[in-house]
Amino acid sequence: MAPIILRNSYTIVPSEPTWAGCFPLAEWDLVGTITHVPTVYFYNKPSESFQGNVVETLRNSLSRALFHFYPMAGRLRWLPRGRLELDCNAEGVSFMEAESEAKLSDFNDFSPTPEFEKLVPQVDYKHPIETIPLFLAQVTRFKCGGISLGVSISHAVVDGQSAFHFLSEWGRIARGEPLETIPILDRKILWTGEPLPPFASPPQCERKGFEQPPLLIGETDNVEERKKKTTVEILKLSKTQLEKLRSRVNASEYADPARGFTRYETVAGHVWRCASKARGHSPEQPTSLGICVDTRSRVQPPLPRGYFGNATINAVARSTSGELISNGLGFAAEKISEAIKSVTNEYVMTGIEYLKNHEDLKTFQDIHALGSTEGPFYGNPNLGLVSWLTLPMYGLDFGWGKEVHMGPCTHDGDGGSLLLPDKNDDGSLILATCLQVAHMEAFKKHLYEDI
Repeated sequence: MAPIILRNSYTIVPSEPTWAGCFPLAEWDLVGTITHVPTVYFYNKPSESFQGNVVETLRNSLSRALFHFYPMAGRLRWLPRGRLELDCNAEGVSFMEAESEAKLSDFNDFSPTPEFEKLVPQVDYKHPIETIPLFLAQVTRFKCGGISLGVSISHAVVDGQSAFHFLSEWGRIARGEPLETIPILDRKILWTGEPLPPFASPPQCERKGFEQPPLLIGETDNVEERKKKTTVEILKLSKTQLEKLRSRVNASEYADPARGFTRYETVAGHVWRCASKARGHSPEQPTSLGICVDTRSRVQPPLPRGYFGNATINAVARSTSGELISNGLGFAAEKISEAIKSVTNEYVMTGIEYLKNHEDLKTFQDIHALGSTEGPFYGNPNLGLVSWLTLPMYGLDFGWGKEVHMGPCTHDGDGGSLLLPDKNDDGSLILATCLQVAHMEAFKKHLYEDI
């Protein structure tokens, strides 16, 4: 692969003055992943109908987008007890321009490789957090005329739904179109400043929503597991394979005939079982599956369209490897379904209250990228499977056409996985998964042979 050479670096600020000031982030902003999430888009050479300059188009439209989404141009600041506040100081975002003698065809099927990391701005977390931009972008021009756009977005400020909202509106502005959905920037919507109403049953969040994932039997910490070498694979499940899985799971004794199991519940159950087999656990090994649940429609009243922030919560399904393997796919899917159903308005609000009163939120923050061994670890014997199945992730057009491919960049966290729809919209799904090198081949074998 030809080297990627950085040519220019810019700081992009909002096109007009914006509100300035600080506000604490909402509780759900402060737990789980608080580092940046990288994705990359690839485009063919712009056609002759596009008369503009790619870099200037991106820079100018990004500046105008930041006027509407001004929190993205701010900076984070640590507060006591593991809290963060957002300083809306309009210091701006990072935008880089690069080029390469490589061609798009050099990326083959666009499976993540170490080269992908060079297409996305890297964040140096050794720097003080108040100096790190919340959004970084890099446009790379290839010898063939093709383009990549890599972005890194702070998960402490937005979740996937809000991140793709921002990218989509950036594209609309670049095309000269008005905003489709105005962002709702009021984080107080998910604050619990008033006393909570009495609930009929005690909150389960304190016991089940925030406890640390289990360790391997015989271990007192996960320090060694975190050090083990990992590898990333992009694995496709065809429509036919998915239909076989769903037919089997919905015919099981665990299925609700009136509802059936969803695509996510089905595939997540299959992945969870295959990982347990590949890892060679003893039957009594506890294992958990972290599930990212969007609460926008689950709280009362529902969050307004365009809410800009984090509105996802981590639900957890728990079992043992022996139970998962011996009881079949329906058992695993039911465990996952029950965990998702538990995320009610009561669960969300009591969880916020629990976090608000907790002494130090670093206990719940996934900050391994900062070199920390604290926070939840969803590597062996656990998994974390995030669904992008309903996110508006495809079709990002800045005026020269939609991408030919988009996807996550490489990540090295054991157990971290993403489930995406196939861009061709043919009913197949894409599983981007990271496992220890020692487990990956066995996992792939089970993933396909056990269908």
